[in-house]
Amino acid sequence: MTGPGGGPLRIVVVHSYFSSRQPSGENVVVDLQVAALRAAGHDVHVVSRSTDELEQHRSYPLRAGLRVATGRGDSPLEEITSLRPDVVHVHNLFPNLGSRWVDVLDLPLVVTLHNYRPICPGTLLFRDGAECTQCPDSGTTWRSVRHGCFKGSRVQTLPVALGTRFADDRLLRRADRIVTLNDAMRDTYASYGVPSERMVTVPNFVAPSSAPPVDREDLWLFVGRLTREKGILELVRRWPSGRRLVVVGAGPDEDEARSLAGPDVEFLGQRAHDDVVGLMRRARGLVFSSLWPEGLPTVYLEALAAGLPVLSWPQSIVGTLVARDRTGRVVGDDLAADLAAADEQFAGLSSHCRDVFDELYSERAWVAAIDRLYRSVLGS
Repeated sequence: MTGPGGGPLRIVVVHSYFSSRQPSGENVVVDLQVAALRAAGHDVHVVSRSTDELEQHRSYPLRAGLRVATGRGDSPLEEITSLRPDVVHVHNLFPNLGSRWVDVLDLPLVVTLHNYRPICPGTLLFRDGAECTQCPDSGTTWRSVRHGCFKGSRVQTLPVALGTRFADDRLLRRADRIVTLNDAMRDTYASYGVPSERMVTVPNFVAPSSAPPVDREDLWLFVGRLTREKGILELVRRWPSGRRLVVVGAGPDEDEARSLAGPDVEFLGQRAHDDVVGLMRRARGLVFSSLWPEGLPTVYLEALAAGLPVLSWPQSIVGTLVARDRTGRVVGDDLAADLAAADEQFAGLSSHCRDVFDELYSERAWVAAIDRLYRSVLGS
């Protein structure tokens, strides 16, 4: 076992990987963080379960539902104990790992909150086009079942609703430190009873682009899942004629978005990461139209890494960060006017955006912050 006194740590990362059929930024973030910790010299072991593997069994939906509803089920405790780590870092247990094992875990525990699942069966605090906190406000989850908040299905929402414990969530109750991705997320959880003194904001990071920007084109870029919470329908509905918008991504609202879009909106579908980075190097700005209170979208970080300023809707955390760090512009009521103002404003922002990335969202910044957090848990 390695010692905590300034030297390398032995860390066990616990994560339930979501299905590869739907792109998961959370899966990508976990893999990046594990690689970064290893590159920093730590001894990192990943204890995981994969939906891709487990869903091959016919009983998977029933077993997953029971795990989520009761917290009983597959436990990683024996694997963790055999590795004798200094600290255990849990990212996600849903839906392939039980949670009751944390009650008997006798090791320092860090938990990262990537979304609002502990207080919202739909995970997003978003319903019917607007922010929704009815379940945590009322302390009950029956509304989520009535509205089918998880995957639009009452049947699939039921076990998630039964397993939602609000401030008495087993994992949060046991955690020595809870990582939130932004201060607004921390404040939201604190307002529902999670002790603020155990929460620490540590933003995610992405790998930087090594290629410099090319000459910017009169091209605006949207990258994300085509869903209501990402604001794609409002975006294409408001998009002014005569301005080119390129949409990268796929999702359940793609057909409706296409029907609402004007001739200046181009849909490219899902594209490889390198293709997206290439578009970021050419675009005038990233348009971030998300309407729900996200954690820290990786597309925002990737834009900053590429020196690309961001035009953001005010409802999202990106709107808050853009205003705070002067990395773009927050839109108002007149999108055409905001685009015209951004034409001039964004021309001088590229190097500043990259500087903000290097300071706040680089691998180096994340490793330093998470190392401090681990050491604080270990008392060293």
